[in-house]
Amino acid sequence: MAVAAPSPRVLADVLPRSIPRDVLLVVGGAAFVGIAAQIIIPLPFTPVPITGQTFAVLLSAAALGTLRGVLSMLLYGLVGMAGLPWFAGGVSGGFALVTFGYVIGFVLAAGVVGYLAERGWTRSVVRMAGAMVIGNVTIYIFGAIYLHFALHSTSWATTMGLGVTPFLLGDALKIVIAAGLFPLVWRQIKTEPDK
Repeated sequence: MAVAAPSPRVLADVLPRSIPRDVLLVVGGAAFVGIAAQIIIPLPFTPVPITGQTFAVLLSAAALGTLRGVLSMLLYGLVGMAGLPWFAGGVSGGFALVTFGYVIGFVLAAGVVGYLAERGWTRSVVRMAGAMVIGNVTIYIFGAIYLHFALHSTSWATTMGLGVTPFLLGDALKIVIAAGLFPLVWRQIKTEPDK
C-alpha cells in the first residue's frame, strides 16, 4: 500500500520540501516586493506613491503561506531599514519614513493572507478576492494610522485622501487579477498522485 504525499497547502508547497527551498522562497518573496516597489507612479498631492508593492506582498503571501510570507516581509522591512534602497521609489530607512506604516502592514497582511491561503482560499475566485481585500484592508489600516501621525494630520478625512482613497481603484484591479490567476494556476497543478 503506497502512502500518498499530502496535497500542497499553498503554491510554494508544490516544490520539494527542504530548508534551502524555504530560505530561497523567503528571500525571493522579499526581493519580489523590493522590485515591485520600484514600479512607481508619484502622485503630486500625497507622499504615498502608486507602486506594485501591495500586489507583490499579497501575491507572495498567498503563494508562500503564513510563516514564509511573514518572514519574507520581515526580511523586506529589516533590509530596507538597514539601508538597502528598495522601499517605494528606491529609498531606505525606517520609522522616520511617513510611509513606514505600510511596511508594518505588509508583515501583518502577509500573516493574514498566508493563513487564509493555507486554508484553501487561493483555490476559488471569490475566496481569493476576499483574501486580497482583507490583506489590502490590513495594509491600509496600518499605513493610514502611521501616516496620520507622521504627517501630524489635522483630520482622518485628510489622511484617507492621502493614503487610502487614491489607491482603491488600482487595488480593485489587482484583486481581480489575483482572484483569477491563483485558481487558474491551481487547476494546472496536478495534486493527486498517480494511481
